[in-house]
Amino acid sequence: MQCLGAEHLDSAERIPTQRQWRPQIYRKCTDTAWLFLFFLFWTGLVFIMGYSVAAGATGRLLFGYDSFGNVCGKKNSPVEGAPLSGQDMTQKKHVFFMNSCNLEVKDVRLSSTVLCVSSCPEEQLDTLEEVQLFANTSGSFLCVYNLNSFNYTQIPNADLLCPRLPVPPSKSFPLFNRCIPQTPECYSLFASVLINDVDSLHRILSGIMSGRDTVLGLCILAFALSLAMMFTFRFITTLLVHIFIALIVLGLLFVCSVLWWLYYDYTNDLSIELDTERENMKCLLGFAIVSTVITAVLLILIYVLRKRIKLTVELLQVTNKAISSSPFLLFQPLWTFAILIFFWVLWVAVLLSLGTAGAAQVVEGGQVEYKPLSGIRYMWWYHLIGLIWTSEFILACQQMAVAGTVVTCYFNRNKSDPPDRPILSSLSILFCYHQGTVVKGSFLITVVRIPRAVLMYVYNTLKEKDGALSRCMSQCCCCCFWCLDKCLRHLNQNAYTTTAINGTDFCTSAKDALKLLSKNSSHFTSVNCFGDFIIFLGKVLVVCFTVFGGLMAFNYHRVLQVWAVPLLLVAFFAYLVAHSFLSVFETVLDALFLCFAVDLETNDGSSEKPYFMDQEFLNFVKRINKLNTRAQRNKNSLTSEEGTELRPL
Repeated sequence: MQCLGAEHLDSAERIPTQRQWRPQIYRKCTDTAWLFLFFLFWTGLVFIMGYSVAAGATGRLLFGYDSFGNVCGKKNSPVEGAPLSGQDMTQKKHVFFMNSCNLEVKDVRLSSTVLCVSSCPEEQLDTLEEVQLFANTSGSFLCVYNLNSFNYTQIPNADLLCPRLPVPPSKSFPLFNRCIPQTPECYSLFASVLINDVDSLHRILSGIMSGRDTVLGLCILAFALSLAMMFTFRFITTLLVHIFIALIVLGLLFVCSVLWWLYYDYTNDLSIELDTERENMKCLLGFAIVSTVITAVLLILIYVLRKRIKLTVELLQVTNKAISSSPFLLFQPLWTFAILIFFWVLWVAVLLSLGTAGAAQVVEGGQVEYKPLSGIRYMWWYHLIGLIWTSEFILACQQMAVAGTVVTCYFNRNKSDPPDRPILSSLSILFCYHQGTVVKGSFLITVVRIPRAVLMYVYNTLKEKDGALSRCMSQCCCCCFWCLDKCLRHLNQNAYTTTAINGTDFCTSAKDALKLLSKNSSHFTSVNCFGDFIIFLGKVLVVCFTVFGGLMAFNYHRVLQVWAVPLLLVAFFAYLVAHSFLSVFETVLDALFLCFAVDLETNDGSSEKPYFMDQEFLNFVKRINKLNTRAQRNKNSLTSEEGTELRPL
């Protein structure tokens, strides 16, 4: 009998028991191995930062350098085999192109000789005598360094060592101190070469720098619109939602109309000669087609989901009540955005330093070129992974902090006495216990985003060729990775909320959240999804107004400026800023939904096990259940009366 009893106990112990939900009762460190892995990864990033500082030469990029290896505005060390290197250029801070009106690019190199000069010629110089007079009066020598200004007009081959005549008037480009020609003909040719013939990075930088004031103004506009949209959602009503949807519809239709009108205006402009203008026209056509498709899809969705507006307003008001218990949640994206900006600036500085880490090599004519060091490309890839992983980690910390704040306020029995400093409490729990969970979740997003970036690069490479099947396959793979990225982000958000509730690791939290949400998906999933859709429309509205402002601003400088790339970057920045501010509402919505599901799982509303939710939230849930029951009853009645609805009277 004792043996039978022992066997019975052993079999009972082997039966897996269902995990109990214990809101904020048990807490331990989770996924510590992943936190250690992230620490090791950042050790490698710190090494790359130190290497870029030691081996890089950011001064060459910022201040410019001549064809002989001298950095303008600095005292230089000589390069062996280059007799004109190692000169003191502290008084010569401007970069001058000797043949600025006839620039050519050969093997990713400018054919013109580049010099460091003390000032740019602001008036046209037609003869060598005028070049000599300019050198004597201003102290700015426009010929090769080993030619004395006295010999400008004396030796027969001086025209080979001096700039091609006539020398156009030029002005120094702000920040980078390049002498840019000011005559329309030379400026057009100069801009065409610098914008059209160099690689994509230089084209993007040229487009941004040529319209930097406009880009900065549009970024400020996007920031202000995002703040206004956030406060609109904070005090939302049914009337505001209708006005808001009307503005979105008008904005989408207006932006589409402006894009098609501008494309029509470009196609009928007979003065288009530069490649920049033709590229702007192609990008306008692409923008117009994409915006038309997006507008059509959004209008169809708005029409289909219009009957859910009232319930969605009630849901957003419940969300606002949860936010009102800790109103500083609305300002939480500000410090996240500030940290991201600081990290991105640091990342770009390290990238530029790595890009200038090269060894000087002497070529024909005693000129100097800089070849990239071996292993730099592997550092670039490692640096890129660090950008994605760290950015996702910072954003995941924001999600975890917001979810922890909602959990702290929700699972509080005394609603009239909210907890003190819930945001600081959530941050302390995050940094003391759950950094490893955030690292693991952000790593999964990184693993998905890197192949997607590689596929986009492959697609852009194949776009110039005739492989239609290869392009189609790469686009399909990109779409699959995009869908996987969205699903993983939603799974991560629920996993972070479950970790904040139960204190479990990432995989356990994700599995528990998936089971619980699938069990309770019938309550108000559709209303929650439409709430997310309304928030997404808020982001679209910010992008629409920002893009419209950009179209009007950039269209006035259409000739010498590839403004399609800056406009696309501004639209991306506007969406990023709007997402950073409005994502608080999305996170609170999803966290409330999961807390509600846990509340139903652990309590039954009796006096022994009362619900944590307040009466307003409970009444809202009852109305949702009543509507779902009525819809199910109507569906069953239609099913039971088989075929009667199709009989003619």
